[in-house]
Amino acid sequence: MVKLIRTLADHGDDVSCCAFSPSLLATCSLDKTIRLYSLSDFAELPHSPLKFHTYAVHCCCFSPSGHVLASCSTDGTTVLWGAHSGQSLAVMEQPGGSPVRVCCFSPDSAYLASGAADGSVVLWNAQSYKLYRCGSVKDGSLVACTFSPDGSLLVTGSSGGDLTVWDDRMRCLHSEKAHDLGITCCDFAPQPLSGGEQGFQFYRLASCGQDCEIKLWFVSFTRALGFELKYKSTLRGHCAPILACAFSHDGQMLVSGSVDKSVIIYDIATQSVLHTLTQHTRYVTTCAFAPNTLLLATGSMDKTVNIWQFDLETPYQGGMNDQLKQLVEDWSEEDVSTWLRAQGLEDLVAIFQMNNIDGKELLHLTKESLAGDLKIESLGLRSKVMRSIEELRAKMDSLSSGIPDEFICPITRELMKDPVIASDGYSYEREAMENWIHKKKRTSPMTNLVLPSLVLTPNRTLKMAINRWLETHQK
Repeated sequence: MVKLIRTLADHGDDVSCCAFSPSLLATCSLDKTIRLYSLSDFAELPHSPLKFHTYAVHCCCFSPSGHVLASCSTDGTTVLWGAHSGQSLAVMEQPGGSPVRVCCFSPDSAYLASGAADGSVVLWNAQSYKLYRCGSVKDGSLVACTFSPDGSLLVTGSSGGDLTVWDDRMRCLHSEKAHDLGITCCDFAPQPLSGGEQGFQFYRLASCGQDCEIKLWFVSFTRALGFELKYKSTLRGHCAPILACAFSHDGQMLVSGSVDKSVIIYDIATQSVLHTLTQHTRYVTTCAFAPNTLLLATGSMDKTVNIWQFDLETPYQGGMNDQLKQLVEDWSEEDVSTWLRAQGLEDLVAIFQMNNIDGKELLHLTKESLAGDLKIESLGLRSKVMRSIEELRAKMDSLSSGIPDEFICPITRELMKDPVIASDGYSYEREAMENWIHKKKRTSPMTNLVLPSLVLTPNRTLKMAINRWLETHQK
């Protein structure tokens, strides 16, 4: 199901980070360089490697559009680059000149966060390149950071083991000891788990550390009720410190890399191990999923980056895929409960069990029956359940037709001919998305969140995958 399709061995020292844009892969290293590759054939771009940093480069990341690349280094700077030109756009010096360990863009590309060895975290204005806000943690170096999908929260992790949550004005909302021996990485799942009442955000967060564990958290934040970070579960599988973790673009898989030289891919819904990859010969320091395509990159202290592809003939379609293949109509009440938990609807499990909702009953639910028969009072919860059921029906339709789900436009539910990537990170048929926007809908068809940009980027990698699939299935 997962195969190694390419090994990149251009760096002269440990690979420290890798990151995808819709069309490029960036890697950085202790050799002081950043390298850029095209996703179409993994050829290195003419302007690669990028050179400016005078010491090791620890982290690199793309802006959501993929047009700007950021890198940060022991030299105390964070540099912005034109991803497609290699031109240096700005050099931002960390206050105090401390080594910068990590950086990440906000979902709307307005800000860039950088964290340093002295515990400082800076929010930079990504347009003016000026310092916007800053803060600091009391214990340890800042080694991890990630924005919530709506940009309202920034979570940082420290070598002291604390997860710290900041609001969009860099006010500390919460700090909690998450990993006793120190945090190494953290990442938000791309989509909210549920909508709910107005102003409500509910997200899944993963953190990993020197204690050899991955912890999953639920994060909620409302202006009225405040913030909550709630521990949910622990994923185990590695036998040594875990150095990196990352969610897939749909939030249904999590990958991790470890000092034990292995890469593990987990099914988030069932919290089981899907794959263990052992091709690296030294510590695995970084891992990243590509947006909207079935590619995974892993980097190591063996100086290589491995590119993995998920089998397009049997694509991963989420944690309940095995049950989908058995058809939802055959689900037991317990299967429905498992599905609800995977959708972030744990609070409804008791109601569904009380009403003996099995797979057949689930598919016949309507907004009216949710309100009248199941007595679910919250309009937001009813809408969330119906959206999840519609997605389930759509997956069943695509499964029965034999077309991989990622080749189907979420709007038309038909095979895409000209796929484009919107600013929500999802791919759509160009004409369908243009019509959606033309009707003055600035919200994402998938998440209902406001689109930060109306720019549509051709997804050439997905188009090639669709063409390859058509060539083998329409003979």
